[in-house]
Amino acid sequence: MADNIQELNYMVNDLAAQARQELYPGRVLSSERQGTDFIFRCDNGVQLSLQVINDKVLRFRYITEGVFPADFSYAFPDGVPARQELEFLEFREKPDHYRITTDRLICVVDKENLRTRVLNRSGLVLTDDEKGFHWEYEYESGNDIVKMSKQVQSGAHYYGLGDKPDNMNLRGKQFTNWGTDTYGYQKGSDPLYKNIPFFLALHQKVAHGIFFDNTFKASFDFAAERADVASFWAQGGEMNYYFIYGPSLLEVTQEYTRLTSPPELPPLWALGYQQCKWSYFPESNVKAIAQGFRDRKIPCDAIYLDIDYMDGYRCFTWSPTHFPEPKRMVQELAEDGFKTVVIIDPGIKIDPDYSVFREGLKNDYFCRRADGPLMKGSVWPGLCNFPDYTRPEVREWWAGLFKELVQEIGVKGVWNDMNEPAVFEKGTFPDDVRFGYDGHHASHKKAHNIYGMQMARATNEGVKRFSYPDRPFTITRSTYAGGQRYSSGWTGDNIASWEHLWLANIQCQRLSISGFSFIGSDIGGFIDTPDGELYVRWVALGAFHPFFRTHSSGDHGDQEPWSFGENYMELAKGFIELRYRLLPYMYTTFWQHTTQGTPMLRPLAFLDQTDTDTYLRMAEFSLGDHLLVCPITTPGADGRWMYLPRGDWFYYYTDEAKTGGQEVWAAADLSRIPLFIKAGAVVPMYPLMQYVGEKVVEEVTLHVYFKQGTETSVLYEDGGEGYGYQEGQSTTRRFRVTGSEKGLLLQQETEGAYQPTWTTYRVVLHGLPFQPTALSTDGQPAAATEATLETGLTLPAVVVGSGFTELVVG
Repeated sequence: MADNIQELNYMVNDLAAQARQELYPGRVLSSERQGTDFIFRCDNGVQLSLQVINDKVLRFRYITEGVFPADFSYAFPDGVPARQELEFLEFREKPDHYRITTDRLICVVDKENLRTRVLNRSGLVLTDDEKGFHWEYEYESGNDIVKMSKQVQSGAHYYGLGDKPDNMNLRGKQFTNWGTDTYGYQKGSDPLYKNIPFFLALHQKVAHGIFFDNTFKASFDFAAERADVASFWAQGGEMNYYFIYGPSLLEVTQEYTRLTSPPELPPLWALGYQQCKWSYFPESNVKAIAQGFRDRKIPCDAIYLDIDYMDGYRCFTWSPTHFPEPKRMVQELAEDGFKTVVIIDPGIKIDPDYSVFREGLKNDYFCRRADGPLMKGSVWPGLCNFPDYTRPEVREWWAGLFKELVQEIGVKGVWNDMNEPAVFEKGTFPDDVRFGYDGHHASHKKAHNIYGMQMARATNEGVKRFSYPDRPFTITRSTYAGGQRYSSGWTGDNIASWEHLWLANIQCQRLSISGFSFIGSDIGGFIDTPDGELYVRWVALGAFHPFFRTHSSGDHGDQEPWSFGENYMELAKGFIELRYRLLPYMYTTFWQHTTQGTPMLRPLAFLDQTDTDTYLRMAEFSLGDHLLVCPITTPGADGRWMYLPRGDWFYYYTDEAKTGGQEVWAAADLSRIPLFIKAGAVVPMYPLMQYVGEKVVEEVTLHVYFKQGTETSVLYEDGGEGYGYQEGQSTTRRFRVTGSEKGLLLQQETEGAYQPTWTTYRVVLHGLPFQPTALSTDGQPAAATEATLETGLTLPAVVVGSGFTELVVG
């Protein structure tokens, strides 16, 4: 009998071991073409659906048995990717493989093992399966752990993946996506708040990207475990990924951003400076902060209210003690040019006297555990229930809750926090919590990584509805691929340290190239208190980030621009003022992001991927087409060495000309940040204002930088508010600079009928290699003047009508 028991135990253990084995596709038995989709079926039941999304984007979707489930993803506005018509698509069967060819790509599917290879039309192998698709059955959940491994191409470099606080180049690293409230994270901390499973690869100076559209806990290995293999895998769901061809890094991000859909334009004021703290209360303190900005003439557009504005941390309520008349206060702030932004968290306090809780309970809007009880977790209000934002009726209810805050009281923006989702002491929800998932019912294992995104979606729907005809402004801490459609974001609970200033630069660049450009960091650090030098250096960097906000924890001291003394205040003020002058450039860059999918912040490799010296550098970045920035991230520095991409550049503060393709020294005391302007650029600037809309803009300054040759620039205008731009009420002005040793030609082409408030340009001429003696506008003589700039430079200038077509300088 003992022998029988041992044999039985052996058999059971052997079965358990087999269950943990990696499994692979069998031999391909058949193929089927359905328009631009191709189905490959293997002898062991595995199937590959290969979809040609467009001539540069291929989708690979695998199942291990049965039929493909209903196609649905939150990454796309309509749940499925939008297709494009193809001019050319060819499918051929060979003795040992199948071949699919588009205008740009060749995809080979091996009949023996279903492994795939993608090449460009020149024959360069872009990606090549190593083991390819394989999987492992997990008994506890019933899910397949789905895996993909690929060969590392010669000299490959990897970028992207959202908010990872690590070196820009990801090679040799491993990361996990599982949205986590990581208070006081450090360099190398993983995972963090955001879940963007998209990365870019660069080899042989040619780029492609991979978007692994799977919301389960996912991991990525960029040649860390095995030096010649890169892999990604998830704890459930499908092996479902998109191959995105460039060939440039910039084009890869553009394709990904268009695939997942870029955001709408924000209101212009949302690109201004914003001040936040945990927490400004009571009302008298808020008013004093606002007055502090206006008295000191430091531009500011928004004041934030953190959780202490609420009544016992109950969302959508106001503390009767701290804010007895919120509508009056918000209106008075608005009269002084301040927009009020409030925080809203997902946790709804369990309190039968609280109307939001009663409504959610009555209508069964809260998340439930597997056996039916409501999900309970402790956050700021104490024990809470949590809305299931993956249900359309819950999002509709949640959106409606903003009526009083936005439409009646006048709040202009909403900030979503704690939406990873975070639960005190437990981290997040238990795995067995159930979600509606828009009809595709799921557990928390699948819904966790999209919870914050769907909260931001519901919030944005509400703020948009009740802000109309104005545009909404929302912010989120957690998101998933495609979340850029619903909100801006910040990099979470950072620390007042020089390392975190360095991290802020890297993280914002990385998020921008991962489709999420409307991003910034807590300037000065949320945890601990910076000294004046660190704060000023951080403001200098933040001035070039799309989301520009100081935020700090109240138990670590004050962090307003004047908190560090008069000298540091004036320095911080100077950078904030520079940001306000650059608003037309920033807004135009945002418009390019929304219409073309271009990242607003671009790492050095994105500027010239043919220059291998850019591949490992990470401090330098461009804002838009023409501004190159390199923050100083060490104390006591009076400048820094930085790399200029190939081409000609001008140092912003001195107009000193530099040739790129080399390291240069940028002298930068605390009044400067290393900032170079690309030769040939036309950089538009507004007159200084204390807040957006304070004054009618009557004249825009065009800073024109000489170039031996030709360069183009663009200026987009639509008034900065409302939806008229969607109906053609906008103007796009394209400038062309052509320079020679003896002359400069500035040409303007205008598209659109929108008439901005300004009627003239003040054209300031930088870097001319000759003394201008004759100027003409559209054939008529123009009078030369001089302009003394904020940098102290005095340069030749000319005032011209905003409708000019040619300015000739000789």
